[in-house]
Amino acid sequence: MTSRNPNPMRLMTVLRKLSKIFAAIAFAVMALCPAVSFADSSITINSAKIDRSGNYYRLTTTQSINFSNNLVDTLQRGIPLYFKTELEMTSRQLLWFDMTALSKTRTIKLSYNVLTRQYSVYIPGSLQRTYRSFDSAMSAIRYQPSWAFAYTSELSEDENYDVAVRTSLDVSQLPKPFQINVLNSRDWGLTSDWKRFSFTP
Repeated sequence: MTSRNPNPMRLMTVLRKLSKIFAAIAFAVMALCPAVSFADSSITINSAKIDRSGNYYRLTTTQSINFSNNLVDTLQRGIPLYFKTELEMTSRQLLWFDMTALSKTRTIKLSYNVLTRQYSVYIPGSLQRTYRSFDSAMSAIRYQPSWAFAYTSELSEDENYDVAVRTSLDVSQLPKPFQINVLNSRDWGLTSDWKRFSFTP
């Protein structure tokens, strides 16, 4: 009995057809499943206003906050994230000198419980609540409750104040070993521009 050797030309033809079929399948998969977008982290203060409520002045803000996959992954590993909102108010009382009348800070804690698979948002003196989804927790931060930042006696009536508000991710609140690893990461340099406006009590 003699063995039959494969025809090289026929083999090349089969390989070309298979390569075309695999290329067509790969193109179809790419069309149906586009590449995942790894957006950069960002914070933008969309609006900010101050109102008087009883014996307090309250700051209300709305914000756009986007997380990179890196930040979401860190949160879901059980490492809490802290957002710091800074408020500064200045008045021009003596010629061109800006006098700082008020400087306040509020910190919001966002955490994830790996066992219960729930997110938690904690705002001191204002809110402490758990959420089942990441989007619901982020919505509570984007549209957070108003902040009673000052008594009415702390500001002078009829004085015109320049107000500046900024929100940032407070890296200093992270565990010490973790802080070293995030210093050179763009994901963690998360801060908004100053939102500026005028306010007269």
